[in-house]
Amino acid sequence: MASQQFEPPSGTRDFLAGALRTREHVFAQIRGVFERYGFEPLQTPAFERLETLTGKYGDEGDKLIFKILRRGEHEATGEADLALRYDMTVPLARVVAGYGSQLPTPYKRYAMGPVWRADRPGRGRFREFAQCDVDVVGSASPLADAEVVCVLTDALDEVGVRDYRVLVNSRGALSGLLEVYGVPADLGGGVLITLDKLDKLSPDKVAAELVGARSLAPDIAEALVGDLTAADAIERMQTALKDSEAGRAGLDEISRLLELASPKVGEDRLAFTPGLVRGLDYYTGVIFEVVAEGMPGSIASGGRYDGLISALGGPDVPACGGSLGVERIIALLGDDEGDAHRIDVAVTMIAEETASEVMGFAAQLRDAGLRTEIYLAASRKLAKQLKWAADRKARFALIYGASDKEAEVITVRDMDSGEQTRIPASELAAHLEGFRR
Repeated sequence: MASQQFEPPSGTRDFLAGALRTREHVFAQIRGVFERYGFEPLQTPAFERLETLTGKYGDEGDKLIFKILRRGEHEATGEADLALRYDMTVPLARVVAGYGSQLPTPYKRYAMGPVWRADRPGRGRFREFAQCDVDVVGSASPLADAEVVCVLTDALDEVGVRDYRVLVNSRGALSGLLEVYGVPADLGGGVLITLDKLDKLSPDKVAAELVGARSLAPDIAEALVGDLTAADAIERMQTALKDSEAGRAGLDEISRLLELASPKVGEDRLAFTPGLVRGLDYYTGVIFEVVAEGMPGSIASGGRYDGLISALGGPDVPACGGSLGVERIIALLGDDEGDAHRIDVAVTMIAEETASEVMGFAAQLRDAGLRTEIYLAASRKLAKQLKWAADRKARFALIYGASDKEAEVITVRDMDSGEQTRIPASELAAHLEGFRR
């Protein structure tokens, strides 16, 4: 067993070549979809000021912020002034607040990179993981909400995840429901955080937490949980909200999003889900999660957060966005690396006196765009070098010895069929360039 000192910290991973190439391929596919929709890239620092992040994610979210201790003479105090970014949304809000006049309206941005949570790692959960976000800032139109849903589902289709459903709700509808049940406004945020656990805990445990931790009366807690988890939850919610202006507006938001997104996403993939809550405090309008068969939790999520940028001291502009859970998506795709992880040409080295020519062949092939590796030692054991070429998943292997040098020819071996062809050394690049992937 490897010593613990050689293992990465809990909740983090090392990515060797195969896994890293898979990730980069998925990122490239997602980036291409984001670009097709007109979103432009944004990169922000890995860490932010602590006060920028705290108070934006709710009580439980704030507990998961990775804090960075003050440096220098303050280090012994145990105080923190910086923190690793928790998500891509709050840094976006800071950028809009600081650079608003330099940005287009609406501002459509995407961001891809690692975020950190001081969480207990579990299946499909890490303390360091990548997010791929899209956001639209400056548009209150339901078209912006629909476009966010469409671009995320388009990206899922692009990478090969198609067995999924988009669950939709509205913070307006939920707020109206809490109002109907007489939940005091100052308890509303905490109640929603607890209700967000309905996909993880049993209804009885959620109701118990509403009573014990959120100070709701037992009959209200049981009725609220019962209405959100019943088989006829949609009808119950619609009935309960008929006299709530905020609730009716929330239901209208849901209907409009389903109407606008269904031509692209498909009606069978979209579902109004009263029990969907999303625990983050900054959501103000429609919210959604994407769930897939075989993966617990969501693989994408998002919603509208119209008040977040002004809360950071910036302009009061509407905004909406969503994020792909790339780690879970890659887990769904499996570990098959396929042909994309091959090299094109493996160049053997069976005679020291041919080293200069072999280096020249490799240079020609690389200049022609072929991924080429040289066996970095002289060995007369050709079988050993061909095994190396097979292990590297090379499409072709080049065999060039002293006699080949004298005859000015080179042998090209097709590693799939085993067929070998001798060609003039001067024609090597032209011969193989047609096989470039």
